Amino acid sequence: MGDGALSVWERSSTVRVVPPARPRKLSKVPFVELADGRLQGVVSSGSDIGRVYVSSVAAGTYAFACSTNNNRPCGGARGTFCNHIRALITEAVLQYGAGRVARYLKVDTGEAEPDAASLTGAMTATRPAQGDASAAAPVFSRFLRHLAYLEFEPVTTPLPEMQWFPTTRTVA
Repeated sequence: MGDGALSVWERSSTVRVVPPARPRKLSKVPFVELADGRLQGVVSSGSDIGRVYVSSVAAGTYAFACSTNNNRPCGGARGTFCNHIRALITEAVLQYGAGRVARYLKVDTGEAEPDAASLTGAMTATRPAQGDASAAAPVFSRFLRHLAYLEFEPVTTPLPEMQWFPTTRTVA
């Protein structure tokens, strides 16, 4: 590649979609992403079916935030990871694989094959601080936008708001 030749993915406008590392159930953590320098997502409440929490862990510092969809702080996130954040980490490992989550969050567990528990343990051992919950609104908004696509009838015609997605094409 050093001679100026570009790989196939560099010459195209498409991004490879990575399939989940393992299947996961969406009822507890319907939305999880590695984005904006954080592991973040939406976690269902264990006690109220109408409530969800927006949880996040920052890469490197492990600063964490957890609040309801209407910006009320999580009662369990006082000085350490709450159960919502622990569930988010577990589902992220299922979605992306422990290695990818560890690299993204910059977690060194000292293990060749880390799991969700070892990642969580390594992060909480650093005594992370409670972080800024300002990311909750954009994360929840992206989650709602994803949910809106479930309401569409299956069609084969293009959707105007999805036209930025790459189409299948051959790169010469």
